[in-house]
Amino acid sequence: MDIKNIKKLAVMLLLVTALPVSAKDEQLIEMPKTYPAKYTAEYVKQITPLYKATGKDEVIYVALDMLKGTNGEFSRNALLGNNISGRPVKIEFRDLGTINPDYAQFDALGWKKNKQLFVFINPRHKDAPPGALAALLSHEALHQDEYNSIAEETYAWTMEASVWYEIVKLYPESNDELHPLVVRENMLKKLFERGNYSNKYIKKTVISNEGYKNLPSTSPGFEDI
Repeated sequence: MDIKNIKKLAVMLLLVTALPVSAKDEQLIEMPKTYPAKYTAEYVKQITPLYKATGKDEVIYVALDMLKGTNGEFSRNALLGNNISGRPVKIEFRDLGTINPDYAQFDALGWKKNKQLFVFINPRHKDAPPGALAALLSHEALHQDEYNSIAEETYAWTMEASVWYEIVKLYPESNDELHPLVVRENMLKKLFERGNYSNKYIKKTVISNEGYKNLPSTSPGFEDI
């Protein structure tokens, strides 16, 4: 091959490698099997700017987006900044035992440091269906200050149950019963349904929870159950 043909081949290779990835090619990128079908690579790319202020985990962006049109819409807005801090809540997977050994087995934890709100999720849920994470986040979004109570936890657990009830109707593929977070959500859903879609049995569960035994009955914004 002469030098002229070598140069021509080099230019062609440069052009090929410089070609942008098309939307069609992006749709061929295999997404996690836990994502609903609508969350293609292209769609997730489109929604990322809306959610990236909450953290770096793509699965959280999908979970937040799945709250649209559910009872968790209030929680979604709170996590995006419509809360007492006026800032997006930072959401991340973290070993909760490093905060306090007593928290090691918690599924998630709402936290406030100075003016910044956080939601820390147990890393064992990193591969959970985003629909289950959406329900969990709808709960944690309600904890926005350093105060807590039986009334607040009852409201938060009921919110979580109602959102999961809706999620499994909208996205039935979220109901992966082998995942521990889904086991939690289905337990809450059963209590919610058993109480005729009220907090009746969830409230009893919260009151009997050893982790809440020292909580007051009410807290600011949650004066009644």
